[in-house]
Amino acid sequence: MKKTVIITGGSSGYGLAAAGAFKRAGYTVLITARHEDALQSAQKASGADYIFVQDVTDYDGWLRLKAFAAQKLGVVDVLVNNAGGGIRIKPVEEQTRETIDQSIALNLTAVIYSANVFVPQMKARKRGTMINVTSVCATHAWPSWSVYAAAKSGVRSFTKGMQTELQPFGVRATCIIPASCGTNFSKSAGTPAGVHSLTADDIANTILYAAELPETAIMEEVTVWGMSQMVQPL
Repeated sequence: MKKTVIITGGSSGYGLAAAGAFKRAGYTVLITARHEDALQSAQKASGADYIFVQDVTDYDGWLRLKAFAAQKLGVVDVLVNNAGGGIRIKPVEEQTRETIDQSIALNLTAVIYSANVFVPQMKARKRGTMINVTSVCATHAWPSWSVYAAAKSGVRSFTKGMQTELQPFGVRATCIIPASCGTNFSKSAGTPAGVHSLTADDIANTILYAAELPETAIMEEVTVWGMSQMVQPL
């Protein structure tokens, strides 16, 4: 029987690349994102089996996704929490209440929502893997990234905590920590684009590797750097 995977933020970047990687590995793939037209394009590009329009910051949307997945997939073997964004990469005093709230909601609260909704069925089945994509901002520090880093650090800590809760049930929680990568993140976050040797496919293959480990093993976390990025943060 084919394994199943849900990938949030599946219309571009890591999510789109992961959809293709999982599909090639024989999974039944469901991708989510906010815009249906982008999802339709991503479905054609990746071969994903199903698409679902979702705002991950909306708890009720997670409940609707759960119902849709039950109908289309039956069970969820792998849940990849990839959706996220920089919102506003500026010093904290240049943030607004709205940008702060949006950054925390998109990058941290949404991951907690996903676990709250999908973990019960994984625990009941005594199998499943939750893979949370965070950022090297969770482990290192750069000027202007403090709010984003706070959210991404929260994802890393949450994933560790979830693993302590899930391990007795045979369910896994893994954290993937990408460094700077050649995706649309810089543009959407309002930061200068750099030269990147790390690609979305590199991260997608890492996500797939974590999911494909034998069920008796778990990758707690893995940091993936591009060789072009000089590591000189605090």
